[in-house]
Amino acid sequence: MKIGIDLGGTKIEGIALSDGGEELFRHRVATPQGDYQGTLRSIAELINKIEATVNEKGSIGICTPGTLSPSTSLMRNSNSVCMNDKPVLTDLQNGLQREIRIANDANCFALSEAVDGAAKNVSVVFGVIIGTGTGAGIVIDKKVLVGANAIAGEWGHNPLPWPLDIELPGPDCYCGKAGCIETWLSGPGMVRDHELHNNAFLDAETLDGKARFGDEEAEETLCRYEDRMARSLAHVINILDPDAIVLGGGMGNIQRLYKNVPKIWGTYVFSDTVETKLVAPVHGDSSGVRGAAWLWDN
Repeated sequence: MKIGIDLGGTKIEGIALSDGGEELFRHRVATPQGDYQGTLRSIAELINKIEATVNEKGSIGICTPGTLSPSTSLMRNSNSVCMNDKPVLTDLQNGLQREIRIANDANCFALSEAVDGAAKNVSVVFGVIIGTGTGAGIVIDKKVLVGANAIAGEWGHNPLPWPLDIELPGPDCYCGKAGCIETWLSGPGMVRDHELHNNAFLDAETLDGKARFGDEEAEETLCRYEDRMARSLAHVINILDPDAIVLGGGMGNIQRLYKNVPKIWGTYVFSDTVETKLVAPVHGDSSGVRGAAWLWDN
């Protein structure tokens, strides 16, 4: 049995999978807000509940919104800020007296979709999560690529490729630079772009709906967004040449992207043909917790 835990800002979700990927049990609890020790206890209690319910011990993988620093082994960049600068893996392993594997949410998303999701039959997968921010993970032959600095896939904090004059220097990013891909492709990035051009504040879902019903201003916003996504993913294709790119997060719900972006990215890819597929996730919001469980097979 494989246990996956998805540590979120508001909830902690646990799942038990059989070796074949069958869901045996799933449960979620609220995340103790601002309470590091309370969060560790909740994770341990959830694992104990899963094993007691299924009546079997399992391997344990944990999906987190941050990453462990290769130099200090402390958590960094977690939006559950009480976890930052803490020895999360060490404390959990000491508390449970078990070996545990941890990966960030984008890596778990990519792994889930590569093992038994939208990209299960291919070798090289780039899994993208685009919502309030951007993240990505790389999976090769069903193994997560972490990288020497534990930042493999951090695509959103590169500059927007082939920028137009009107796109320079680009919006300020929280990372301290300007014009990062995240500032253009995140949900807030699309909203900001529409507001800049039309002096109207509309969320991404509304813009998608209005474009489908022929609203010209919304359509223009979506077209600019698609071209920026095509440029950004073309950079990934030029470097990694993946078989499939899986598009998750809230922005992945915009169905036209899967048709329109591949029509554009050939202009920017250094090849006379592009076989890479842009696909929607199979497991969606469950990919994080399922990917955490699969960390022990990969």
